[in-house]
Amino acid sequence: MGRPKEFEPDVVVAKAMDAFWTGGYAGTSPADLAEATGVGKGSLYHAFGSKRELFDKALDLYGRAGSEITEAYLNEPGTAKERIRAYLAFLVDTDLDGPVRRGCLAANTALELGGRDPEATESVRRMTDRTIELLAERLRRGQRDGDVAPDVDADAQAHLLMNTIVGLRVMARTHDGPVLHQIIETALSGF
Repeated sequence: MGRPKEFEPDVVVAKAMDAFWTGGYAGTSPADLAEATGVGKGSLYHAFGSKRELFDKALDLYGRAGSEITEAYLNEPGTAKERIRAYLAFLVDTDLDGPVRRGCLAANTALELGGRDPEATESVRRMTDRTIELLAERLRRGQRDGDVAPDVDADAQAHLLMNTIVGLRVMARTHDGPVLHQIIETALSGF
């Protein structure tokens, strides 16, 4: 009879997510994961299979959490432009307020593994596609409400906004708030 688990798997995945987010996949060692989670390497591998399986779970958690945040911001009262501005400002301000400027785990993963690792590439693609879908839905709602011009291509604008988000998250690692907030205003001038 085996010993019962002494940790909550969801909490461990969240702590591992933070470690990967800060160090990247290659830069986060099993010892780093053990330290970050408070769970021994052997127990981590027994529970999650491998560093890669734990990374995949961390990416899934990041994607779910990001989608929930995006939906919450876009569904609050206000015009499409107001809600998208608030969402983009939240992302930038969160990146700037952290103890380490680590940007976005999805963007970091795309830069580190995208195009070379099919599973990581697909995971990031699912995350970005979901954000694009939510942005396009909010723009269409704005068109129905009359605060977005009817001739705006919601899908094309959502793709442009996603590109802006990724750029903002990367630039937040090296640039300060005024520059990033000006980029937000420029991006929002298109609708």
